[in-house]
This record gives sequence, structure tokens and C-alpha cells, in this order.
Amino acid sequence: MSGVGRLVPLTLLKIHEWSRSSSGLKYIPKWKWLAVCAMGNSSGHNNTLSIPSGKGPHQVGCTDLMVGHKVQGSFFRLYYPCQASDNPQLPDWVPCREYFNGLADFMKMNRTLSEKIFNYLFGSCKIPAAWNASFKPDGKYPVIIFSHGLGAFRTLYSAICVELASQGFIVAAVEHRDESASATFYFREHTESGTKKHVSCEIFKPVSENLEEEWMYYRALKPGEKEFSLRNKQVKQRADECIRALKILFDINSGKSVENVLQSVFDLSTMENSMDLCRIAIMGHSFGGATVIECLCKEVKFKCGVALDAWMLPLDEEIFPSIKQPIFFINSEKFQWIGNIIRMKKLDSAVIPRKMITIKGTVHQSFPDFTFLTGNWIGRLMNLKGEIDPYIALDLSNKATLAFLQQHLALDRNFNQWDPLIDGKDVNLIPGTNITIPQASI
Repeated sequence: MSGVGRLVPLTLLKIHEWSRSSSGLKYIPKWKWLAVCAMGNSSGHNNTLSIPSGKGPHQVGCTDLMVGHKVQGSFFRLYYPCQASDNPQLPDWVPCREYFNGLADFMKMNRTLSEKIFNYLFGSCKIPAAWNASFKPDGKYPVIIFSHGLGAFRTLYSAICVELASQGFIVAAVEHRDESASATFYFREHTESGTKKHVSCEIFKPVSENLEEEWMYYRALKPGEKEFSLRNKQVKQRADECIRALKILFDINSGKSVENVLQSVFDLSTMENSMDLCRIAIMGHSFGGATVIECLCKEVKFKCGVALDAWMLPLDEEIFPSIKQPIFFINSEKFQWIGNIIRMKKLDSAVIPRKMITIKGTVHQSFPDFTFLTGNWIGRLMNLKGEIDPYIALDLSNKATLAFLQQHLALDRNFNQWDPLIDGKDVNLIPGTNITIPQASI
């Protein structure tokens, strides 16, 4: 790891890695003695590791929007082009301790110990977007709905979302309530006097004093439970949640009154008539990649989809023929396996664009923000970093995504300069897949 910081005492930790098999995606523990040196992290001790800012022409703002306080409501982080300002307030990458607890549960770690480690390493990390900044009206922006992976939540892909917003998109990163997020919350009505719990942090204050937080954590498979049964049910709910978020954006764009359950100074009415709702894409990572496919089947308003290292097990293959929109699979080199790629290939079409590239030297966690916030030693030990520079890897993914979106959303931009990336034409890309598929399987 780069840089020098304080030493966290030698501790027995669980280090995890993704297990890939035909039965599904699992996060399994490997016990290791690990002297955790918190060196070169972005939590105030060393500024060399941080989430990259957007490279586009727009400064980026973000806000949280919860519509409907019950579990059936909608919750997402909204990224958007904003007005320039001096010394903007940047939001915490991990909003509060409950999310650290959720990550600990998902990784099967002790909550108390892991909270101290996570808070030390990441507690002061900020997202490079201005919190509740004034929206920048500049014509009509195309829209992207983003779906997170298993055990993640709405803020963990901020590098991707910030970059897309800086390039002139409005991005809604949904936080799923299907028990696949490591943690999320909603509100329940408070009825008993004198027992109301305080909210976990200021940004989660509800507009009504009669509401209190209810936290929902990741649900692991039960003994004997079939993985497909659970994940198939979840992917359908996830798609419904993405479509619900899109409907809310339609309401905002049309000028309808949309009440944010969370107290917020951001004025949603400033976004009226600001979205190009003929140009909408769906995007996601891992389980979110499967959600992309399910969304394309359920909602034709999504004109195309970008699936990052998609995990295909949750999907009914029966839906594949009904999907008519273009799909772009962007895979890591180290994660994919034969069965998963075969399922992607079943979506190939002679008439509908279905593209696939693989980024050399990448791992499954090369897409979430963790890859930027750990030094080389810890990053590789925990499989959060691949052999390639993470900035190069995500830059390739983002540029290829933008070129694909320009083609299939008919955008009048200069993203076509990166068209060769869609076909894997770069020293760090593989056209298609690095996985050898037996001819009999094809």
C-alpha cells in the first residue's frame, strides 16, 4: 500500500472472495492473520486514494430522494449536473454506521470490530459531488437508472455515477429493498409516546415527526433454500424498483408535486422539463447486471442496457427472446465462468446489437468504489483490485459505456470518439470474452 499511516493492531480478520459456480454467486470467508496497516487511505490520513471526480464538462451535484416512507416506496441517490459553487459540501461515501454494520453482516464479520476498521479506513471518505447543489438547467438531459450489486447499496458506485452525470446525464442509483443490499432503511409510523428512536444521521431526518427508521439488512440463503428461487424473486422486485424510480423522474419532469420523505433543501421543481425521457438507459453491476436484463424485458422505455460483470443466475431464460433493446456486457477478466457466459450468449441476436468486451487485469470488484480506496496490498488481498490500474480500468468502462449510449440513445455528443472500445479495440481490452466456451455448449 502507498503512503504511511497509523497502525491498527494485529487482528484476526475474515477475508472474503467471490465464489463462482453454476449454483450461484457466494461470498465465502477465508481466515487469515492480517496485520492491518491503514496506510494510504482516503479517510483523512492520506489523500492519494480517493474516488475520482467526473471528467465531463459539468460539475456534479447529488441528493437523496425517498418517495413513500414504507418499504414499498422508492429510495435512490440522484446525481445531476449542477451549478458551479465554491467549497461545496461533499457527502460521506458511507452515510452512517448502519451501512458499516450491514457490510459486516454480509461479509460475516464481527460488527464491533469491522465498524472500527471500516470507519478508520473509509469513515471520512467523500463522494466528489456537491450535496444538494442547485440543478443546472441546460436543455434536456438523458436519464440512467443504476442498480447495485449483491451486498452493496446506493452510494458504492459513485465513481461511475459521478462520471456519467459530469457528461450530462441524470443518474438515479436505486437502493434495493429486496434484502440483497447489505443495508437499507425505510420509515414506519411512530405510535408510542416517549420511545421514538433518533435518526442515525442528519441527512435521514424525515419530514414528519411521526416517522422512525426501520433498517433492513442482507438476508443470506437459508439452509436447504434454492438460490435461484430467492434470487429470481429478488431480481423481479429489483426491476420493479428501478421502474418505480423512473416513474418518479417522469413525475418530476412533468412538474407534478413529488414529496421527499427526507428533509432536504434541494428543490425538485427546478428539474421540471429537464429530462429527455425518450433517451433512457438502465445500467447495473453483478446482480444489478441481471436487473438490467429484467428491466429491459419489463419496460420498453429503457432504450438500451449496460451490464457490468453481470451475474445471470437470477434470470428466467424464457424472457430472453422478448428483449428487443441493445445490450452491452462489460466483463472483468477474473470473474466470469463458462455457464455465466453461455447465458449471456443466449441473448445474442442477428438483428439487435448485443456487444461484449472484457477488461484485462480486472476483478469483479473493479467496478465499485472500493477499488479506489484501498492500497495495492490490501486491495489485492481482499480481491478489490486487479492487476490493472483501477483508474485505467474504469476509464475504459466509462468511455465504452458513453460510446454505446450515444449509438443507441441517438445522442448528439462526441462520445463516438470511443466507438472502437465497444468492439474491444484497445491494448487493455478483449473483444468478447476470455472464457473458452466448448463448441458443444454453443
